[in-house]
This record gives sequence, structure tokens and C-alpha cells, in this order.
Amino acid sequence: MPYTKNPTSVLTKVAKKEIINFHVSTGKYEMFIEKITEMAIEKQSSAVYFANVHMYIEAYRSKSFLENINNADIVTADGQPIAWILRLFYGIRQDRVAGMDVFPDLLRVMDREGLPVYFYGGTQKMLDMTAEYLSAKFPTLKIAGMFSPPFRPLTEMEEGVIIEKINATNPALIFVVLGCPQQERFIAKMKGKIQGVMAGIGGALPVTIGMQKRAPVWMRTHGLEWLYRLYKEPARLYKRYFVTNSLFLYIIMRELFKHKLNAVKPQKAHPSLKVVNDYITVVKDNQLVD
Repeated sequence: MPYTKNPTSVLTKVAKKEIINFHVSTGKYEMFIEKITEMAIEKQSSAVYFANVHMYIEAYRSKSFLENINNADIVTADGQPIAWILRLFYGIRQDRVAGMDVFPDLLRVMDREGLPVYFYGGTQKMLDMTAEYLSAKFPTLKIAGMFSPPFRPLTEMEEGVIIEKINATNPALIFVVLGCPQQERFIAKMKGKIQGVMAGIGGALPVTIGMQKRAPVWMRTHGLEWLYRLYKEPARLYKRYFVTNSLFLYIIMRELFKHKLNAVKPQKAHPSLKVVNDYITVVKDNQLVD
């Protein structure tokens, strides 16, 4: 059944809540699929991110990256901890809206609506496997194009060529596969230049096409998907997870502790809070996150 568009809904922004300066979109899973579809139909140049703890800490460490996140059109609670924090801070029972779930659902909707998609990023081997997967699973899906960029910063001239190359194919939805934070920075830079919805799907693509396996459902439900990924790629991920997860936990604990103290003695800070702040400063300045 074709999608019935509400002509005014594209102009309506998705509601967001703040997790200590980091803005996260709220709403039901289905609403996000509908909203992204509406923007894709309009070919609205827009940014869609899927936020987990890693992204949160990247934004905590970098003011410019935080601005990228907060200027996005949609930032979903990809990681279960982000959804839990929304409930803890605001009492919102937020659905987890993970890129690994949204990506195949969007493929189905784009196929049904006849909307062309473009793939930017990843290795050529990954894109070749993606083409084979789509040919088997979505034979009628319109593929506007695929491009594996060089694994280095692009020159201004190269960026201009890429903008022209993508816009010439007239895509409705561009899946960007560069990994966090590169893909979010790319999308933020290209917003208003590339005409279409840009969604940073990162690791969702290799999992969907079968290059990697996803954690069992029970691990995802209990917020342990990171542990499964760590088990699969310990050498690459152990620094990221142990540093970012511990820092995220301390940030949240500090915020809760601060609110509790303010509620009791708003003019007097507890000395133990300084210890937590000092720890966070040390970890924040330690460049261990890959």
C-alpha cells in the first residue's frame, strides 16, 4: 500500500530531549520510519543519526561534534543505555531505534515507494556484497548509485565532485557508511548540499548483508550488544568500550548526584562530587577512544 503523505508533517520537527547537552529525538519506532520516509519523498536535505554511548562520548569530548549532533533532524536512541537514560531523566519509555533495525525497514519502505537509494562509504568489497544482497532480497529496489571513497580526508575539489555525483543520481535516501564520528561529520558538512535524506548507518550495513553477525536478542534487550561486539573484535574495541562506557557511567552518576544534592542543599556542593569531576576531566583528556 503506497505511503500517504501528510503535507504539513515534513515541516514538523521531531521532539527532542536533552541528556546533558546532547539532544535525542523521542517517539515510537514506527514514527521514525514514517518521518524519514516523508523527508525522503520530499528529498529534503537532512541528517539522521543513530546515537549510542560511543557517539555520546565523542560529542562530550568535542564541541564541534556536539553541534553536528544537535543540528541533526533526527537523532534516535540507538543504544539501549540511551533509551534507559531518557526514562531515568524524563520518565519516557523510549523505544530503542537502532540503525541495524531501521536500515532493513527503510529498504523495504523505499522499495515499496519506488524511492531510489544511494550508498556512500565502506570498501568496494562491502559495496559489491551489498549489491548482491539487494539483488536477492529487494530485486525491484531502485539503486541510484554506490561509491567507496578514499580512506583519508577529502580535498575541497573531491567533495565538490562527490556532491555533483550523488545529486546527479537524484536519490531520496543516502546511506552513509563511514563509522562514527566520520559519517556524522560528513553528513553535517553535506547537509544543504546533497539533496536527500542522509542516514549514518555505520555497522548496520555489514551486519545486514552477512559480513558480520549481530548479538542475540536477549543481549540487545539487556543493553549488552556492546559486550558481544567486544567479544567479536577485542583488539579494535576494548579501549573504546572500557573508556567510553566508564566515562558515560560517571557522567550520568555525576548528573544524578548533582540533582540530588541540589535538591537537599542547593548552595553547598559535596566534596565527593569534586572527585568524580576530576576523574571525568582526566578521562576526557585521555585520547584512548579510537
